[in-house]
Amino acid sequence: MHFGGVAAVERVNFTLRENELRCLIGPNGAGKSTFFKCLTGQLEPSAGSVVIRDFTVNGRQPHEIARLGVGIKTQVPNVFDGLPVEENIWLAARRWHPAPRARVLTAETIERVRLGDIRNSPVGSLAHGQRQWVELGMVIAAEPWLVLLDEPTAGMTHDEVALTAELIGEINRTATLIVVEHDMQFIRMIANKVTVFHQGSILIEDTMDVVANDARVREVYLGHRH
Repeated sequence: MHFGGVAAVERVNFTLRENELRCLIGPNGAGKSTFFKCLTGQLEPSAGSVVIRDFTVNGRQPHEIARLGVGIKTQVPNVFDGLPVEENIWLAARRWHPAPRARVLTAETIERVRLGDIRNSPVGSLAHGQRQWVELGMVIAAEPWLVLLDEPTAGMTHDEVALTAELIGEINRTATLIVVEHDMQFIRMIANKVTVFHQGSILIEDTMDVVANDARVREVYLGHRH
């Protein structure tokens, strides 16, 4: 993905297995958010292909990619503030499913994301972390097989981060996930395999333990050698 003469993403070869959970990390400006936007249809790559389950999705709109069974959660919660939590979940489920199935999915999702105590609360009255969980519920209510999460713990408290890690582990039982995140402690909680971006390319791809002990990663991510 080029912007004028700047290569924001360059020669990235990225493959994801079914039911895998992959974390994308890297310093600011490394290219991970641009790469993420290429996957979700927010940007069309300057060259190369994005293939999701044998479908080449270059040039497709985000809603067209969603129809392939891809759930997308962006950094800013995309919720209906004036409606109760349950209705937000219902509307997300109903968008993709008939009413009877949507009712079942709404009930299941509220239980999975542990929103029962606030199901009747207007989303606009909720704390930041709770709003993030509502949007997470809206994503999984559509029953996606692939879930893309962009900084799901941004602005959360320590306890909220820990609960979010549990929720993501639960979602990973039935869906493949890509998580773009800055919080290294959170990544340790959830990650099996980690892809590190640097200057628009993949620097290393390995387990969290290997990545955390890699001298190149420490230099580019922390800004100094250890």
